[in-house]
Amino acid sequence: MESVVSELEGTLVKDPDPFSYFMLVAFEASGLVRFALLLILWPIIRLLDMFGMGDAGLRLAIFVAFAGVHESEIESVARAVLPKFYMDDLDMEAWKVFSSYDRRVVVTKTPRVMVERFLKEHLRADEVIGSELVVNRFGFATGFTRNEAGSIADRVSMLFEDNQPDMGLGRIPSGSSFLSLCREQSHPPFMTNQDRDRQLLRPLPVIFHDGRLVKRPLPSTALLIIFWIPFGILLAITRIAMGLLLPMWLIPYMSRLLGGKIIVKGKPPPPASGSDSGVLFVCTHRTLMDPVVLSTVLQRSIPAVTYSISRLSEILSPIPTVRLTRIRHVDAEKIKRELAKGDLAVCPEGTTCREPFLLRFSALFAELTDRIVPVAMNYRVGFFHATTARGWKGLDPIFFFMNPRPIYEVTFLNQLPVEATCSAGKSPHDVANYVQRILAATLGFECTNFTRKDKYRVLAGNDGIVSYISFLDQMKKVVTNFKPFIH
Repeated sequence: MESVVSELEGTLVKDPDPFSYFMLVAFEASGLVRFALLLILWPIIRLLDMFGMGDAGLRLAIFVAFAGVHESEIESVARAVLPKFYMDDLDMEAWKVFSSYDRRVVVTKTPRVMVERFLKEHLRADEVIGSELVVNRFGFATGFTRNEAGSIADRVSMLFEDNQPDMGLGRIPSGSSFLSLCREQSHPPFMTNQDRDRQLLRPLPVIFHDGRLVKRPLPSTALLIIFWIPFGILLAITRIAMGLLLPMWLIPYMSRLLGGKIIVKGKPPPPASGSDSGVLFVCTHRTLMDPVVLSTVLQRSIPAVTYSISRLSEILSPIPTVRLTRIRHVDAEKIKRELAKGDLAVCPEGTTCREPFLLRFSALFAELTDRIVPVAMNYRVGFFHATTARGWKGLDPIFFFMNPRPIYEVTFLNQLPVEATCSAGKSPHDVANYVQRILAATLGFECTNFTRKDKYRVLAGNDGIVSYISFLDQMKKVVTNFKPFIH
């Protein structure tokens, strides 16, 4: 069994500096105050590194990012937020070499809890060697790391016992002591072995991820975000007020003045006449804004089927919402009643997905009508994501409108022909799968069999079942978005 030991920073991932990942932990686990404090200390951390005291700078960054944060919150961020950013920074040439060996070990200078899930689940690493956070008896991180017995080389040597790793991957300037233990060494940039390349494994993609930040907060990006937030909040309030007060036909023109943009493709159907039942717009689900943008494009209010949006989002919504119960026959009757009144929008994925994948479509919509118009929705934002599984969903519209230039793309496909619906003898599942496939092809996305339950198990550790939340609990969720430095 051939083995490889690889450095993470600057080797498997391109950036040798883990500072931006500590910034992510600070923002997502604690909030803006800790995020800003860590950024203020960045010049000191850089100076320590320049003067050969990089270990002291690393310990300072770890302390500020983790001190006082509960262990479960750290694990949640490592599970739901960090893998996406590590994957975006992955060096594919290094991965080709790394994945061609049977036994894979990764060495990191960050706390092991930050990277272990990503490395084992997505890069198929067998072992991860990193520092261990000290956690007090109440479950809170102290900000310190345990003094491990021996150096990194000693820990690698103990792991392999009497055997010698076949390959070591690492940077020359890093002075990674474990490289001397390996039979062969390789340094960036990497050249892949053609014989091994035939056996290449692909890293498992990150389909689900959470967190509010769109970009990895490098110091310059983090500074820009902090300066933008006050303006972004004012801009969000203005945009939301505009959506509530202005007539639907005027909103597209005013949104352009405030930086928004909607790109429309395809030909939308005309409004339903009095004798006909309404059209069911079957949309891909990217954010809670999907049905609002659809109504804006059609210049008429289209009610939207919802399940887990917050009460605040319902209050702020400029269109009617129809809250489902997840009781099949009850929901079917609700949808039928709404279609009898006119058009209706539904997102059969049941939850949002940020990545270029479509979740499995519920087949309920296919049973209820043959007037089905698929609509491919997609969006682009610069600073903040407008969805969350771990946080309070009431802030979703605010974060969306805080972006400087939110862009939505709406593509109307042709109404399904009768022969493609249940009226022609098709099963509801066949119709749902067909609609999923044509929408995925339109967007260049990939179909999956994952469901809402799968998403919430990965991101939040629950099944995504919505229950009543008291006002006090809602206020607690708001406070968690602006946690102080020390809990």
